[in-house]
Amino acid sequence: MADGGADGLIDVPALERFLAARVPGPAAPLVCERHVAGSSNLTYYVTRGERTWVLRRPPAGPLLPTAHDVLREHRFLAALHGRARTPAPVVACEDASVIGAPFYLMERCFGAMLRDGVPAAYDTPAGRRRIAAELVAALAELHAVDWRAAGLRGREAGYLERQLRRWTGQWELTRPRTRDLPGIDGIVAWLRARLPEDAGATVVHGDYRLDNVMFGADEPRVVAIFDWEMATIGDPLADVGWLLSYWGDPGDPPPPPGWEAPVHLSAGEGFPAHEELIAMYEEASGRSMRHVTFYHVFAVFKLAVILEGLYMQHLEETAANPDSARFEWFVPVLVERARRLMAAADG
Repeated sequence: MADGGADGLIDVPALERFLAARVPGPAAPLVCERHVAGSSNLTYYVTRGERTWVLRRPPAGPLLPTAHDVLREHRFLAALHGRARTPAPVVACEDASVIGAPFYLMERCFGAMLRDGVPAAYDTPAGRRRIAAELVAALAELHAVDWRAAGLRGREAGYLERQLRRWTGQWELTRPRTRDLPGIDGIVAWLRARLPEDAGATVVHGDYRLDNVMFGADEPRVVAIFDWEMATIGDPLADVGWLLSYWGDPGDPPPPPGWEAPVHLSAGEGFPAHEELIAMYEEASGRSMRHVTFYHVFAVFKLAVILEGLYMQHLEETAANPDSARFEWFVPVLVERARRLMAAADG
């Protein structure tokens, strides 16, 4: 498809010349195909002869200075490949004039993304339990990487304090443009009063959840971890809290008529409850889970702030996804979920 990657955002002839000079292999025309799923950076499948790669580039239009940093993604992939379950990086390009933006290529991995269901080969209670065990094992492996030896750099202290300041500040910017949410101020006060010491400094994925991980098509084994846009050096238990926030909660109420609740595969028989998932990570990592409720509450609060920002876009008629309307009812559900967790922790 020499038409700019089917959407005009890839200069295919220029990419072809770039790869010919830097990636060994037989000369062959490139085929570029946009992959519609994924996170905010754009993803394309690039094929040359029998080889297929994945290309990542920022979206079109003006960007914030630190947003959509694909070279950051590549830096973490290059450092972690062989140490954690990451795709192999192939090449990166800082020169925006080549295809119209900085980009990088990585190997294409094959398997199953568990967004809408579990492959039939292991769609059983035992298979679902193994999915959870693998998910936790891959996260513990990531957190065990010697990031200094891998050539990564980062601030080793103050991660939680910086994160709490950032997301409370984001809420204060969002609140005047949406609504007051009863309970949010109490959550912020609870978090500030219970801020623990950082549980060490490791690689933090930043968006670790079931649908950012590829499993084997025939067995529940983690093949690769994707979407490294938020990767940093920080407190590893932040990833645990985020994983829990996406694991669903049986205490959440059903949606009102006309709306659909988020799909949580983890509600299926065989998937462990939160407490067992936490115990799995504790055993795999050797880290204390004494303050895990703080990380869980903070992750739910952060998710609520993010989704309220999307609801703001809906109100201002700038939302890219019409599904953002449902956050009118779902964000308050998250606020109540955080309050339940706080109440249970305080006894």
